[in-house]
Amino acid sequence: MRILLILFGVILFISCGEPKTSYPDLDLMKHGLPIKIQAPIDAEVEMNDMLLMKDVTVKKDGYYLQIFSSDAMINDISKIKQEKLNEVKSKSSFGKIIQDDANGFIFEKMRSDSTINYDFRHIRLQGDKQYIFQTGLIGKFTEQEVRNMYQSVQ
Repeated sequence: MRILLILFGVILFISCGEPKTSYPDLDLMKHGLPIKIQAPIDAEVEMNDMLLMKDVTVKKDGYYLQIFSSDAMINDISKIKQEKLNEVKSKSSFGKIIQDDANGFIFEKMRSDSTINYDFRHIRLQGDKQYIFQTGLIGKFTEQEVRNMYQSVQ
């Protein structure tokens, strides 16, 4: 009986974790990035090569992800994350941090129309490249939409 209780407790603990998105995998290699994310089926992908940086957007109904790829100047995710955190906090629209993880964070910000919006930054280092994930530059996103995008790139 005791073993059953322990097993039940472990299963309950594992199942209470943050839910993963149900999006399928999307390989971005044909768009110039050797990475995979999870994205809605038939999401529109657009890549702009700006010489020193690539800007890839993935869009579809409440999902608007922007990925910036460039050469990594440093290979310490915590330092890159801190730079991004300082950058976000320095803006007058910054509200508060909603979630803070080793590789990124979700935050609240105030739009110019005085409504609350959500955004995130997630950092990935791969080889000599760094990838910065965030919401698209245009749009209003709910906390749940941002959480879904954030989870889809982890």
